[in-house]
Amino acid sequence: MHNYEIAEYFSLLSKLMDIHGENPFKTKSYANAAFTLDKLTEPVTEMAPAQLFSIRGIGEAIGKKIQQIITTNHLDLLDEYIQKTPPGIIEMIKIKGLGPKKIATIWKELEIESVGELLYACDENRLINYKGFGAKTQQNIKEALEFYLQHQGSYLYQELENITASLLLALGQNFPNEQHSIVGGYARQMESLDFLEVLTTLSKEKLLTFLTEKNFDCSTQEDYLSSKGADQFEIRWYFSDPNQFIFNQFKLNSSESFWEAIQALPNYAAAKLDNATYKEEQEIFNALDLGFIPPAQRELPTIIEKVAGKKALPKTIQATDIKGIIHSHSTWSDGIHTIEEMAKAAINKGYEYLVISDHSKSAFYANGLSAERIIAQHKEIDALNKKLAPFVIFKSIESDILNDGSLDYPDDILDLFDLVIASVHSNLKMTEEKAMMRLLNAVANPYTSILGHPTSRLLLSRKGYPVDHTTLIEACAEHNVVLELNAHPRRLDMDWRYIEEALSKDVLISIDPDAHEVDGFDDCKYGVLVAQKAGLKASQNLSSFDLSEMMEFIAYQQEKRNS
Repeated sequence: MHNYEIAEYFSLLSKLMDIHGENPFKTKSYANAAFTLDKLTEPVTEMAPAQLFSIRGIGEAIGKKIQQIITTNHLDLLDEYIQKTPPGIIEMIKIKGLGPKKIATIWKELEIESVGELLYACDENRLINYKGFGAKTQQNIKEALEFYLQHQGSYLYQELENITASLLLALGQNFPNEQHSIVGGYARQMESLDFLEVLTTLSKEKLLTFLTEKNFDCSTQEDYLSSKGADQFEIRWYFSDPNQFIFNQFKLNSSESFWEAIQALPNYAAAKLDNATYKEEQEIFNALDLGFIPPAQRELPTIIEKVAGKKALPKTIQATDIKGIIHSHSTWSDGIHTIEEMAKAAINKGYEYLVISDHSKSAFYANGLSAERIIAQHKEIDALNKKLAPFVIFKSIESDILNDGSLDYPDDILDLFDLVIASVHSNLKMTEEKAMMRLLNAVANPYTSILGHPTSRLLLSRKGYPVDHTTLIEACAEHNVVLELNAHPRRLDMDWRYIEEALSKDVLISIDPDAHEVDGFDDCKYGVLVAQKAGLKASQNLSSFDLSEMMEFIAYQQEKRNS
């Protein structure tokens, strides 16, 4: 064991003790020991105890701990601190610009326990109000987090958009006479991916030469060629004869269970799909006597029954179907832009209305609104509505769902809003029983219009609390509460896998960007992409309601409160 390896034990120990607020003298002694070990030229593994204990900055107490590390590859004291520290907090130590004091604030005051949660908090400007942080520091931390996460092997769909565009451009420029297609999970619009899949008519030899010149590490697997760049993200390359390109694309754009169901169709063998040449995938569905199923919906085999006899699937929602922005934050809480700036940006993008839903008072970390500030905000909105007509800004709040499931204000305050988005933001470590109690109580509240991000998950970072989706959907149907599909690419919550069940109960979905700045409006696209997987139609989405329809919805919400 090298000295620097032993030093790492003490370096981590000192940082964890600092995060836990331990005696600064003890913390510094372990940091000094790490520094001393790193600078020693003679291996401590070859030292006699007396020599080791005599080193300045080591001494007998630390020397004995060094001996334990050498003998067992463990340090009991360090193990104790690791046991009582969330893994995500330990992971934060690796992030440039995050020292123990800042990590302690993030953990103890913001109640954040993972790197992904921290990045989301930066997106929502949560850090700038805390000691030791500011706008510039927050931006530096955000950039460091993004760099770190992009080197961990898994990516959000959003993070792959530029990569896929650049990849196809490079292939087209270098091999213009060949066919190339992004297939697999990306083509099916999955919310996150561990690797990217590409189908090409290039020969393996030509591709290997090209990739090697670009400094990719390549390895040949049974069915594909694997390549990894400096960021270690994997691209899997599949090869096809030009005559079978569309068939192979169809196959790779299908989930495993969907493809197995296709092969089990009575007319699959007779169709001899792999012996024919196609110009487009539609021809393959025609040969199977099926209506066309887009890649996004080729997940579950049950969809095949819906297109038997060449029946067409209903048209799914498109990004252009979004008529207004629901769920947005302004400088009144933790947003970057003023209400007027948000409204004018929405007008410029062609939207008919904007729902301002800043945080409620319990969200102190997000500058949540007191009752007095709500009155002042509503006066500003009234003035802006006169100025910007016929565009409408609706008065809303993202009310915290408290521990007992109640909303964050008394009824007389809640009555001031056009609609209320109820969301859980605190005490996320819950059993299903506790989570369902809070959610069901909030849904039953007549002031709740929309249930925001129902599980509070953060993709690749936080699973979210456990939810009985069937029971929750039934409650939303009973109380006429809309389920949000939070379109932030790190949330996409509710999960698209439960949307079809919600639609079967006539529960409306609302694709909302949860925008904290004007650029956040564009996140609606990611909500639309996953909603397409569930077959959501524009008529089943609240944010696709035009202005008059939204006013009718709000009028109904007012009636619900008084019934």
